[in-house]
Amino acid sequence: MTENIKLIYSAAKVRLGFLIMLCALAGFAVTPGDNLNGWQVLVLGITVLLCSASAGAFNQWYERDIDACMVRTKKRPFVTGRFSGSYYWPGAIIAISLFAILALAMTTNVMSAFYLFLGSFCYGVVYTIWLKRRTWWNVVIGGLAGSFAVLSGAAAVDVTVGPAGWIIATVLFLWTPPHFWVLAYACKRDYINSGVPMLPTVFDERITVWVITGHVLALVALSIVPVFYGLGWIYLLGVTAGGIYFIRETVRFHIKPSVPRAWKAFAASIAQLGLMLVAAVADRIILA
Repeated sequence: MTENIKLIYSAAKVRLGFLIMLCALAGFAVTPGDNLNGWQVLVLGITVLLCSASAGAFNQWYERDIDACMVRTKKRPFVTGRFSGSYYWPGAIIAISLFAILALAMTTNVMSAFYLFLGSFCYGVVYTIWLKRRTWWNVVIGGLAGSFAVLSGAAAVDVTVGPAGWIIATVLFLWTPPHFWVLAYACKRDYINSGVPMLPTVFDERITVWVITGHVLALVALSIVPVFYGLGWIYLLGVTAGGIYFIRETVRFHIKPSVPRAWKAFAASIAQLGLMLVAAVADRIILA
């Protein structure tokens, strides 16, 4: 039983699911309006987690052939055979996603549920099926999945979302490409072997580091702007600390690109996003 839970946790990318859930909660936190009841916020978090986990499971099921070509992913359950590649999986995944979307619509409003649907569709279909194997723009457009999670949380409070919600969603859109590009640089051989086009495998090193650096500078600068739309000192402290850390590691990677420095920039990207999202939620809880 414990082993099956671990396999499901891995196949559904539940760690990523919690991060996407935090994106939705941050969207809720930065949006002024009538507070949702505690149980409504709980449903928001759970439904976003369910949809994200379902999309993650579909991603691993669909990509089991290319995952087998990559050192980083060759031990995933659908690759090793611990989970079969049965077509029952997509059916179950779609059913869970539809249940979550319907539950959110009934608990909050249709717009919040619609953004949740768009996030799942963007990751599961647009990114996984249409773009990932075809173009290095895959993670650029696929980055909208995280943005839609923010919009879902914000729309649960106010269907117009509001300036801070749109800004945080844009930050997520800018964050996703450099996060995955430094990973692709560190695992370049894997992406070449699997035939997945990514910025570091398509363009030379000079272009790669400049594009990554530009994205990071833009997203860090934009992440500060919500302070002018009502967020307080807790949020400012979180985005400043995370932004400085992310910029520092990106600049070091820019000056002297290497696999170890790419991994450090990758870790910094996660820290920056985590600090921003947690600070947004904490700002709402403590300073409200």
